[in-house]
Amino acid sequence: MAERAGHRGYIGARPLNGSRTPQHVQNIVIRDYARRKNLQFLLSAVEHIMPGSYMVLEDILDELPRLNGMILYSIFMLPPDEARRREIYDRVLREGCDLHAAVEEITLSSPKDIQAIEDILLVNKYATIL
Repeated sequence: MAERAGHRGYIGARPLNGSRTPQHVQNIVIRDYARRKNLQFLLSAVEHIMPGSYMVLEDILDELPRLNGMILYSIFMLPPDEARRREIYDRVLREGCDLHAAVEEITLSSPKDIQAIEDILLVNKYATIL
């Protein structure tokens, strides 16, 4: 079995929670996070700007057997559908990888970590309704 590489970054061009963060800033945040967590940072893949597109995320998921994991700029880059997110969490864990969110400083490395991510997303969902 080949040795796994580091952690692939995942950034985007779409607004998150109504604001845009330039891609170079997203990369700075991810690179700093990786340095502080002692993770080998691989170049980031950039998601397409089209609403609802997760093609690049799917490409990274296909790459997981060769990675230690991935670092999202933010958990808010994940698909809005909870069932789809859970498929992603399951796939990451099944491949023996972990998933990090740099802005939120959160890591998914076991099934018990899923609820913390889902709680943040749920609170944000209801906070934006108010």
